[in-house]
Formats: sequence, structure tokens, C-alpha cells
Amino acid sequence: MNRFALIFAAIAGLGIVLAGCGERNQYVPPPPPEVTVSQALSQPVTGYLEFTGNTQAVKTVQLTARVQGYLEKVLFHDGDRVKQGQLLFLIEPGQYQARVRQAEAQVVQAQAQLDHAETEFARFSGLVRQNAAAQTDMDNWRFQRDSAQAMRLSAEANRDLAKLDLSYTQVAAPFDGRIDRRLVDPGNLVGVGGNTVLAAINQIDPIYVYFTIDEMELLRRIRTTGVSPGEAERLNIPVFLGLANEDGYPHRGRLDFTGITITPTTGTLLLRGIFDNHDGTILPGLYGRVRVRKLDSERTALLLPQTALGYDQLGTYVLVVDGQNKVERRGVKTGEPIGGRIVIEEGVGPQDWVVVTGLLRAMPGAEVRPKRIAAAAPPPSSTGTLPGKGAP
Repeated sequence: MNRFALIFAAIAGLGIVLAGCGERNQYVPPPPPEVTVSQALSQPVTGYLEFTGNTQAVKTVQLTARVQGYLEKVLFHDGDRVKQGQLLFLIEPGQYQARVRQAEAQVVQAQAQLDHAETEFARFSGLVRQNAAAQTDMDNWRFQRDSAQAMRLSAEANRDLAKLDLSYTQVAAPFDGRIDRRLVDPGNLVGVGGNTVLAAINQIDPIYVYFTIDEMELLRRIRTTGVSPGEAERLNIPVFLGLANEDGYPHRGRLDFTGITITPTTGTLLLRGIFDNHDGTILPGLYGRVRVRKLDSERTALLLPQTALGYDQLGTYVLVVDGQNKVERRGVKTGEPIGGRIVIEEGVGPQDWVVVTGLLRAMPGAEVRPKRIAAAAPPPSSTGTLPGKGAP
């Protein structure tokens, strides 16, 4: 047994020696990672400024009771659309109708006194010329005539005021709009101790959108275009609006007002756009995204997919692959987004191949296997000129 064990051990040791004499394993580095690269797309673009604004009614009026009395009727339903001149409230007119009749009677009385005074003055004037009456009698009737004329004018004024008070018993809509809920119910006394607010009415077609531009951007626009804010109002500059639940900017309007003073506390200038609102879907008080087309906006720019951008402590950058397939970090300055792409102002030229997919596999200074693809144009609707409601 011992001899067989020794023979087996010798054979095993020989195998180990022979195996040790074979070729050693060598490390083979993995191939460079594959990334997709594309050149920046060069195309004409339209530049826009973007703001946050809020909507306001074109006209807002509080309907008040201008005379004292009991509210007899409310002739609308809360929230109704009303037309200009439509009767909305009726305050008891009886006492004011009586005052009009009383004032008209005073006018008739004053006219009768004036007629009598004129007749007597004419008669005594003739008698004085015939030396049949004293001069003082003629002077007295001249005074009576002039007093009667003044009394008639006063009576006519009182009659006009009485008619005006009577007209105030009917509260009508001053313009087309939508009325809020009534604040006073029929049967209540109104107009006591001041004007009583009955309801509010808004005109929301068209509708305003107010927003502000900061001082630096305003000065930059004036320098590049040579157009003052006051002149901009007359150029029908397109303004686009998108509400919180809407994609893009489906509402198209125009710039119709610019403020005359920079607000010192905020360093901003107030601007206003006006938009059609025939269906009344845009209510006052909404916040929205506002986009205004730049006057000097027509230019050719380079666009890259937004997914090609990276961000770190140094700022925004892209990864560029050079002629030796080495990755280079390139800092860029970006402009406005257009669809899924973004304008590149500085840092990349049309000849550069930029990594658009596989950014995590591309390390600056490392080698990659670039797969080149052609740049595709963004969809036309991404330029901001979306179809929508026309400007008023």
C-alpha cells in the first residue's frame, strides 16, 4: 500500500509541475463604451421673453344704491351674463315719482308768476312813457319779472334733480359683463348713511394679463432694439399666454400697455397684454405663463437636445467627442428652450459632435466608441406660436 501511495503522489506532483510550466493569464481591458453623438442643429429661431403674470378684468364696477329706499326687486340670477343697460335692481320709486310731479308743479307755478310779471312790466313801461304811472312802479315790476325768472330756473333745476333721483331707483348694467352674487336682498333699506354696495360686475371679454419685466432686461431690450416702452405699445407685439392646466401657450394676444415708472422696491416695469375671451374661460385672478416675442428675435441659432446637457458646480456643460474619440467637457451658455431642444449661445460649434445619449458612460478624458446620428428638427409647434385665440 505504501508503494502505491508513493507512486500516486509522484504522478500528482509531476502534473502540478507541468501545469506550472504553462502560459500565464493576461488582463485584457474592456472595449470603450458606446455613446450616441450628434451635431448641433442650425436653424432660424424666434426669441421670446418669459414671465409670470395674472389676469384681471378689463372693467370692474361696484353697483351702489345712490338713493335711499327699500330694495323692491332683484332682476338677475347670481353669476349671470348681463348686457349694457339691462335693469338689475329696483329701489322703491313711488316717493321719487311724487317728488318729480311736485317739482314739475313748481315749474308751472314759477312760469305763471313769470308770465304775470312780464305782462305787468310791459304795461307799466307803456304807462311811464305816457306819464300815467310812476317810475317806481315800473322798477318794481322789473324786479318782480327778474325774480320770477330766477324762481323758474330754480324750479327747473329741482325738477331735473328729482328726475335724476328717480332714475337712480333703477340700477342697470353699465357694460356687458358677468355679475357677481347680490349683496343685498329685496326688502332691505339701502342708501342710508352712504352708498350701499349691491353687487359687482366685471367685463372679461377681452381680458387683461399683467406682468413685469426687470430693470436689467428692460435696459437690454431698449439698447438692442432702440424701441422705448411707450413706442412698443403701438407695435402690436405678440403676447402668448398659458394657464396652469395648459401645455404651451395656446392664447394669443398683444402688448397694449407699458408702465411709465420703474417700481423702486422691485426694480420692475409693469406691462399688460390683452386677450380675446369670448367663451369666458379665463377668469380674473388666474396666474399664467406669459411669453413675449422679442423684436430682434429672427436669427439663426444652434440647438441641442436638452438631454445632452449636464450640470455641476462649474455650471452647464456638454460632453464633446474629438477626432481621437476622446471625451471633453465643454461649458456652454444656453438660451431659450424650443420644444425638446435648447438654444446654445456659446461653447459648441456646428462641427462638434456632442454626446446625446450615454452620458453616464462618457467620462472626460476617456475614450469612447461614438455612434453618429443626424440631428432632427424640433416640431413646429415648439416655437411658441401655437394656434389659439387670436389677438383682439
